Amino acid sequence: MDLKKAALDYHLFPKPGKLSVESSKPCLTQQDLSLAYTPGVAEPVKEIHKDPSNAYKYTNKGNLIAVITNGTAVLGLGNMGALASKPVMEGKAVLFKRFADIDVFDIEINAKTSDEFIQTVVNIAPTFGGINLEDIAAPECFYIEKELKKKLDIPVFHDDQHGTAVVVAAGLINALEIQSKKLEEVKIVFLGAGAAGCSCARLLKSMGARNIIMVDRQGVLDKNRSNLHEINIDLAIEPSAIKTLDDAMQDADVFIGVSAA
Repeated sequence: MDLKKAALDYHLFPKPGKLSVESSKPCLTQQDLSLAYTPGVAEPVKEIHKDPSNAYKYTNKGNLIAVITNGTAVLGLGNMGALASKPVMEGKAVLFKRFADIDVFDIEINAKTSDEFIQTVVNIAPTFGGINLEDIAAPECFYIEKELKKKLDIPVFHDDQHGTAVVVAAGLINALEIQSKKLEEVKIVFLGAGAAGCSCARLLKSMGARNIIMVDRQGVLDKNRSNLHEINIDLAIEPSAIKTLDDAMQDADVFIGVSAA
């Protein structure tokens, strides 16, 4: 099978894209439409105005997630821009719907700065019951997530961090059990120190892992490196002779690859 052709055809036919919007209420008669829109729609508007929590009662807010990106870290492709990231965001929406029956709007934001991105999300947040951040480059992603959690009253989840970390932790627990090894005793090497790698390592540390070495394209993260951000520094080892991936892999028990390199 020609994978490229199959993937492009899948996205093109029978109509472009992977998502559509369907009504959850009957809209066949004049009476239906007068309830769906004016004049009937004014009644839930007034109820929500009196008590904002009624939005969860009379609208789809409680089952609607925003999958949001700026396209700066798309899959292993890098900074592809907001528009080119749309197929991935639609794909994540499909997963939400297929496996949890949660509705999604995919939103791709052209933002020049992290603060501009944050403000855009804050401005549209009333529509949604939760925010799923996706494919945002590190270290900006850490700041964006932290600020949105401060500003919003709905859940904020960065999939590349937390989704990956949960899956990696679950897999490692099972693998270590099969090998009769303990998390606090094994040597773990990460290739990749971006959003996914850092989040995985932080979760494993919180679970008891003590010997973790992070490696990125410039080598081992140690505290002598001047180009580390605050999350990297927290995971960096003390300066030593361990400088490369080959060095780090000596006597390693676990290798976790979270890099396109």
